[in-house]
Amino acid sequence: MNWGSAADFWAMGGYGFFVWGSYAAVVAVIAIELWLLRARRRSAVAEVGAVNLKQDTARSANSQ
Repeated sequence: MNWGSAADFWAMGGYGFFVWGSYAAVVAVIAIELWLLRARRRSAVAEVGAVNLKQDTARSANSQ
C-alpha cells in the first residue's frame, strides 16, 4: 500500500480502527498470558520450596 501521509497510514484506508484494534488486542492477550505464566511459575516455585522445607524439617527431626 502507498500512503500519502502519516495520517493516511494510521487511517489504513478507513480500516485503521480494526487494524490497530486487532494489534492492541493481540498485545493485550500476550501481556496477560505472560503475567499469568509468571504468577503460575512463582506459585510452583513457592510450592516446591515449601515441600523441600517440609522434607528438610522431617529429616532433621528423624536424625535427632
